[in-house]
Amino acid sequence: MEGARPDRAGERRRKLAAAVLGRDPGPAPRSQEETEPFDVVSGHLLDVSPHLIILETADGGQRRLVIAPWATAWRGGTVAPADLPAGARVVIRALRGGTVAERIWADITRITGVIREVRGRRDLTVELDCGPHRRERSIVVPYRSSGRIRVRHPKLEPGFLFDAIGLLDQGTSFAHLPATSQPPYRATAVPPPTVTYGGSEAGISGTAVWADLTDLADEGVTEGVAYPMLEREDTGCDDAGVSCAGLPYLALGSLLRVRNVCDGRTDALPIVACGCLAGRFCDRCLECGTSPRGRIVELTASSYVALGGDLTKGCFNARVGLG
Repeated sequence: MEGARPDRAGERRRKLAAAVLGRDPGPAPRSQEETEPFDVVSGHLLDVSPHLIILETADGGQRRLVIAPWATAWRGGTVAPADLPAGARVVIRALRGGTVAERIWADITRITGVIREVRGRRDLTVELDCGPHRRERSIVVPYRSSGRIRVRHPKLEPGFLFDAIGLLDQGTSFAHLPATSQPPYRATAVPPPTVTYGGSEAGISGTAVWADLTDLADEGVTEGVAYPMLEREDTGCDDAGVSCAGLPYLALGSLLRVRNVCDGRTDALPIVACGCLAGRFCDRCLECGTSPRGRIVELTASSYVALGGDLTKGCFNARVGLG
């Protein structure tokens, strides 16, 4: 994505559309059934003790958070918060106005793409095509993790989809957990939509996932969603416009109201990227009940955590409508 930063370009688009349509450009008021998102703090770890964690945020500032006695941390597995290494990239779910850390994820990554090549016998290296607007990536599946990965990804073959959650360690991505069950079809054979969109008032239900949108984070964009059904001319992505969820076409910069139906947390988030790869997954989320088929949004890690998601689980049942 070239030109203006996605968040600023999106804001201009929303204001222009609102002016043309005579609408308020801001998000709609939250209903009584909807609850506030969590506070989320992200950055690089400067120092940590059993009781205090200090981060450098994307704008170069520092944040100090008290570590709650019940806080948990993940870095390839459950660890004590005080054992996290300096320099780790962390996402924190925080309480009390962002001053108390209760969940910490360090150096977590998600690798979603179409398999191009698989090498190795014990430790496997999987080369992935992550879409025309995201860089190609490779991920190492350590032998100790290969069993659980293969159970849910039985076809580690070129042309099939791959989605795993893991650890980014010294520039190498290691798969630890399968993020979903691998679709049985090739990435080019996405099933057609089986439901129709109920309109902006009714919204549509499906699966919300998170994506490691590092390129956007480097540009200062930490909140927002990637959405599959964007106009190709709008995004420069020839793979846009594919989804089995019956989504409507929307423009980059549109405001989406995303609700976690498991706990009611809701936020209005801008579309900041093309989610063409998410649209090729016609899977379900089983976190609280069973979602309809199809991924309807990919959230940034911070937006996903703010809406109550656990980065190691990878999805929640969601409902989206226009913001």
